[in-house]
Amino acid sequence: MFAIIGILVVFGAVLTGYLMEHGHVAVLLQPAELLIIAGAGMGTLLIANPLRILRKIAAGAAAIFGSSHFGKARYLATLRMMYELLQKARRGGMLTIEIDVEKPGESPILNAYPEFIEDHHARDFVCDTLRMVITGGVEAFDMDQMMDLDMEVQHHGAEEPVTALATMADSLPGLGIVAAVLGVVITMGALGGPAEEIGRKVAAALVGTFLGILLCYGLVGPVSQNMAKSMAEEHAYLYVLRVLMLAFIRGQPPVVAVEMGRRAIPAHVRPSFSEVEEACRNQGAPAAAAQPAA
Repeated sequence: MFAIIGILVVFGAVLTGYLMEHGHVAVLLQPAELLIIAGAGMGTLLIANPLRILRKIAAGAAAIFGSSHFGKARYLATLRMMYELLQKARRGGMLTIEIDVEKPGESPILNAYPEFIEDHHARDFVCDTLRMVITGGVEAFDMDQMMDLDMEVQHHGAEEPVTALATMADSLPGLGIVAAVLGVVITMGALGGPAEEIGRKVAAALVGTFLGILLCYGLVGPVSQNMAKSMAEEHAYLYVLRVLMLAFIRGQPPVVAVEMGRRAIPAHVRPSFSEVEEACRNQGAPAAAAQPAA
């Protein structure tokens, strides 16, 4: 929602300021200039990136217009889920959760949290880690290194579309200059004609530069920055899971592991101690659906 508002504010402010100076909107309507800049920008994106990254760019750009998936309710639900799972393992032994981690889609505990099940990164991160714990023979330090490696690989994969889109944004001012130069070439060919016609062609050439800069700093650049922040939110979520599971692997009881995970949550979405305590106390009741943060 805020991304849509921001885009409207950017273009609205530019257009309003232009009109306040008695500019004519029709002059800014230069489809040929826009085609050159946007088409060439998309072309550079296709040249530089394989299909898998292009899909990630499309998905990431679409996601910025929705709400965050890592709000306070999501973290609270995750802490409750992990408490239930680890408490089961502590009471009956690690083998009691083998089915839960081997087939999370059939687990009564994990299935109560559909947002977690649908997040394949987080789901696999938790299940693969606990699967290794069940197997045994792996020291806590090595498990920590393994989780860190997993997070690093996922972070690198999430960073690829952000970097690709930022590179495209950086190219737009230069492509605006290309459009402007082509406009000047056309203008030079019209020398000797009516002054009004030459003026229109010069204006069209300058609009090319204007569009390239505006699209870079007013649209594509901010979109890539928003995607980077979404990537950081996912990384923070996995870090909480890592801290929580590592505490349990080192022998801490589930309640202490959950508290350590709670303290690793970013402050602006961190549930209070009493909220987590209440959620864990009510384990076994139907899980409340985690609502995305606005």
